[in-house]
Amino acid sequence: MPVPFADLQLQYQTIRSEIDGAIASVIRDNAFIRGSYVDAFEREFAAAVDVRHCVSCANGTDALYLAMAALKVKPGDEVITTAHSWISTSAMITHAGATVVFCDTDGATFTIDPAAIEAAITPRTVGIIPVHLYGQPADMDAIMAIANKHKLWVVEDCAQAHLARYKGQQVGTFGTAATYSFYPGKNLGAMGDAGTVVTNDDALAEHMTMLARHGGLVKHQHHIEGINSRLDGMQAAILSAKLPHLAQWTEARQNAAKVYDAGLNQIEDVVVPRVAPDRTHVYHLYTIRHPRRDALAAHLNANGVQTAINYPTALPFLAAYQRFGHRPEQFPNAHRDQGRILSLPMFAEITPAQQDEVIDLIRKF
Repeated sequence: MPVPFADLQLQYQTIRSEIDGAIASVIRDNAFIRGSYVDAFEREFAAAVDVRHCVSCANGTDALYLAMAALKVKPGDEVITTAHSWISTSAMITHAGATVVFCDTDGATFTIDPAAIEAAITPRTVGIIPVHLYGQPADMDAIMAIANKHKLWVVEDCAQAHLARYKGQQVGTFGTAATYSFYPGKNLGAMGDAGTVVTNDDALAEHMTMLARHGGLVKHQHHIEGINSRLDGMQAAILSAKLPHLAQWTEARQNAAKVYDAGLNQIEDVVVPRVAPDRTHVYHLYTIRHPRRDALAAHLNANGVQTAINYPTALPFLAAYQRFGHRPEQFPNAHRDQGRILSLPMFAEITPAQQDEVIDLIRKF
């Protein structure tokens, strides 16, 4: 049977009346930009992720920019982040005015290696952006210890890690701020672009809010020069309708991961995702490693199973960062993984029969 990489239409059908009702309400109230639906979602999401403030914005990329701009990142500053992520993480460091400094991953969890962070710190370092990649938290105890030792801020990139936990504590609550994406394919996804920054810092929250709204909290009262990065009412209402289902969807993803683990663990050359102790993986992506990744992907795709590579080129080796002259030996784990990683179909509604099809095709390969 064909197995899609994700099935957003199926998710919609399961809660269609709630989504349709939310959209109809926004149209009825003409609440398209900001307004009560945005305010409600900000309150609800803040409560869901255990923080005081949720500052909504247009997308997860803007969220990163807003956090760094509010932290007053400037030219000459250096910000450390992982070599393995989507380009938003690193590009916003540059757009905020700083220089991006990449660190290798730890070789097991795809998350940033704390030892590499320590080695990368210079007198110009001002902050660290760990990424909870694929839905697994980074080693936040080690990262926060380094940040505190060197008096650095930490902005957690939680774009793929809604409701993930490290030692029982929600990701996004360790650092100064944290950013989320609600891109449609995320564990909590809008029907368009959407994002947010969360924080427990009252002054920082107010500053980020002003930055996102043309520099003011009240229309026509511009205290600073900001940007236009607003969550629209339609997306806010849709996210509010979906949010009560997120915990159940997360559990379904975790159960699906167990099915994959059991079926793939004994297949030669397949390395299933390793979950480090005391970390709760929410499986935005279920990413395996295989030495013949491209051939395996072609085999699966030819037999109706959609796959993805997240991400085929580690950040230091993209053309965008040619100016740094990075070498593979500087980032051995990220460089190795970029040629071996393969993301398998993963969504809350995936069935055991669909997963058995994927597992059987991999076993045959």
